Amino acid sequence: MFKTSFILCVCLASPSSAATLQEEAAQFVRDYSSLYQSVYTVSGNADWDAATDVSPEHDGARIAANKALASVTGNPLVIEQCKRFLAQKKKLDPLLVRQLERMLLSAAENPGTLPDVTAKRVELEARQSSAMDSFQFCLEKKDGVCVKPVTANDIDDSLVKETDLAKRRAVWEASKEIGPVLKPGLVELQGLRNSVAAHFGYPSYFDLQTANMSMSADELVALMDQLLKDIQPLYEQLHCYAKYELAERYKQPVPEKAIPAHWIANRWAQEWCGLAEGVDLDPYFKGKAPEWLVQQGEGFWTSLGFPRLPESFWKKSDLYALPKDSKRKKNTHASAWHVDLDQDVRSLQNVESNVYWWNTVHHELGHVYYYVNYTTPTVPVLLRTGATRAFHEGVAEFGGLSSSREAYLRRVGLLPADKKLDREQWLLNQAFVETVAFLPWAAGTVTAWERDVYAKKLPASEWNARWWEYVRKYQGIEPPAPRGEEYCDACTKTHVNDNPAYYYNYAVATILKYQLYAHICRNILKQDMQSCDPYGKPEVGEFLKKVLSAGATKDWRALLKETTGQELSTQPMMEYFQPLVGLLEKENKGRQCGWQ
Repeated sequence: MFKTSFILCVCLASPSSAATLQEEAAQFVRDYSSLYQSVYTVSGNADWDAATDVSPEHDGARIAANKALASVTGNPLVIEQCKRFLAQKKKLDPLLVRQLERMLLSAAENPGTLPDVTAKRVELEARQSSAMDSFQFCLEKKDGVCVKPVTANDIDDSLVKETDLAKRRAVWEASKEIGPVLKPGLVELQGLRNSVAAHFGYPSYFDLQTANMSMSADELVALMDQLLKDIQPLYEQLHCYAKYELAERYKQPVPEKAIPAHWIANRWAQEWCGLAEGVDLDPYFKGKAPEWLVQQGEGFWTSLGFPRLPESFWKKSDLYALPKDSKRKKNTHASAWHVDLDQDVRSLQNVESNVYWWNTVHHELGHVYYYVNYTTPTVPVLLRTGATRAFHEGVAEFGGLSSSREAYLRRVGLLPADKKLDREQWLLNQAFVETVAFLPWAAGTVTAWERDVYAKKLPASEWNARWWEYVRKYQGIEPPAPRGEEYCDACTKTHVNDNPAYYYNYAVATILKYQLYAHICRNILKQDMQSCDPYGKPEVGEFLKKVLSAGATKDWRALLKETTGQELSTQPMMEYFQPLVGLLEKENKGRQCGWQ
């Protein structure tokens, strides 16, 4: 720690008084950026090792590396100088101002002016991630010992395929066992995260995170509320359709209001697969190796004119599910990594041969190609990120959406020539799996709960009750039996622990992907949104490169308006799903809909 602090002071020493303010600020940012990139790379490699091979040794290395990074980003000298320069930002180049503002946001996450709290938070977050990554799910115990261990992929597969409700409930409940393990750490982190935010003048940690969107917490929540209002009529129709379909499948009475959570083919009911007829693609992956899925994912992006991924990507990534007898434990949540903010790009996945991982591969590689495109001399190191985090997710979601195009699926040989698709059912499946069913979860349940936890300081004794209150309110879902405060069902979601107050980014990304798609289909390819296929169209790649190559050098709203001609709007998404309205109204005629 002393060595890092010493180097920092040497590198960031103020230049001579003869320098102009612009020159002084630019030199300060250059020195900081060089040191930051070096320490960030060490931290990125330590995080990677800890996520891909969970062990006490890797946990210790991660903690040490992240403390070193925090000592750089939150150094009192950095904070002091950033504030000094930003007080005169009208005299500075706008690109320089953006870098200084980015530095100050990073400092607010780990302020060196609050060293004990910062160090404790870094260590606890590492421990929390380790506990999450190494957790052994168990379907059956005997005398307190697990006799039937299962993986996260096993759980997800069972919830998709199992039709016996008793077995489904057992699997669903097994997926929640990690919650009580993670709750004590999250309780402590609630206070630590709020403390660092308050130290920088933010009302809460939730407010600090929404600042990444250049929005206040109130503005962000108002945006989420408007989004939910826009989709509510369509979601209510989908919910009604789903509960009747599921009741018939499981030979149960139709629920009067909310749908039991274990009826849905997803641990959190954030996506509802298996509810549309004739669109189950899993059988077509039989005989396809997981490696094939990743190769095709790269092929999609290169067909748009993007370069092949560097050889180091294939050597350093950890892409496939571990053998069931493997002693190594790794994180099961798919992710993309820009380890050194330069050429070292990787992905951590657990790819298996099914449609879920097909979509996920295209999504994660979208993140990787975003990294590749803004890693240029024209984009400063500190701005090598998305225009906003939601933009990063929106571009990745564009890849996921593209992976489900009928023409693309036929081209790569997944759909036989004689396989006929029902366009309405295909669109219905997209609404359930990719978009409409997801939004109440992301914009409603998770966002509202995390705002309560951080901004309203919700006591831990009320966490689970509040969680299920929001699941019912926004999603129309309820647990199969009452869930007391001995559980923490919100804690079972990866990002609630290791990337908190983030899920609204996915909601905004969902809107963005349809805006990007609508612009591409209508203005570039001159095609209908439902049938348009970007594959093999370099002109699509040229458009996307304009979006990606800007990194965070421009305000995200200005970049959206500049590239699509629109401000953020749900209109393209709602127009995309408009053909479903008549189908759902016909199917739901005379049914008891709603859950309030």
